Amino acid sequence: MKLFNWSNIRLVLMFGLVIFLFSFTSKRNESRKLKKSVVIFIGENAPFVNQETVNKLLIENNKDAQSIGKDKLDLNKLEKALNTQEMIERSDVFVSIDGILKAVVKQKTPIARVFDGDDSFYIDYEGNRMPLSTNFTARVPLVSGEINKKNSEDLAELFRIIHDDEFLKKNIIGVQIMPNGGLRMLNRNFNYQIDFGKTIRVKSKFNNYKAFFQKAVLDSSLYKYKTIDLRFAQQVVCSK
Repeated sequence: MKLFNWSNIRLVLMFGLVIFLFSFTSKRNESRKLKKSVVIFIGENAPFVNQETVNKLLIENNKDAQSIGKDKLDLNKLEKALNTQEMIERSDVFVSIDGILKAVVKQKTPIARVFDGDDSFYIDYEGNRMPLSTNFTARVPLVSGEINKKNSEDLAELFRIIHDDEFLKKNIIGVQIMPNGGLRMLNRNFNYQIDFGKTIRVKSKFNNYKAFFQKAVLDSSLYKYKTIDLRFAQQVVCSK
């Protein structure tokens, strides 16, 4: 039995040719320079961080993307650099076939703005602190009072509920954290305050408030009240 025949030799040669062409193409591709960098923002957020800031992180302090060779890129490092930016939630960095460095960026979502003495910052959707942006100001509830380790998670959940509900998002413009842990809220179009109480039965309280509001707005009685009290189960207590 022949150890080698023409079919086997041809198969080995073809396999070797494929490896050679792949290696040659990869080497040639790595040696090429990038054409440019492109930043794509996803989500509904306004640009709290601009394209120039992201581009500077992408091109690693070089003047432009065209000065960088593909073989010099560390995509994981670039993603980590972007993700450490305080306005960015996550990013995906890659190079397209035509030599364009692309970054798909999702910015953080602010859900409340806290005033703490002379300091002011956002709370993002994950409940973490987020700095203000010089590019854009988010329309979120303004929060005053102390946020600490004990109440931060409950407050973050409350802010998420407000943010995710179209009615509450438009209606609730301020939250005051009282010394006893209770909350008072301000609404956009009327002069009354909402005595929300502590962060218990949050969804139930908001449902009671929305049901009351829809009924009271029909007879214009909302202008008469100074306080809307939501602290009691299954009822809304109003005072003039």
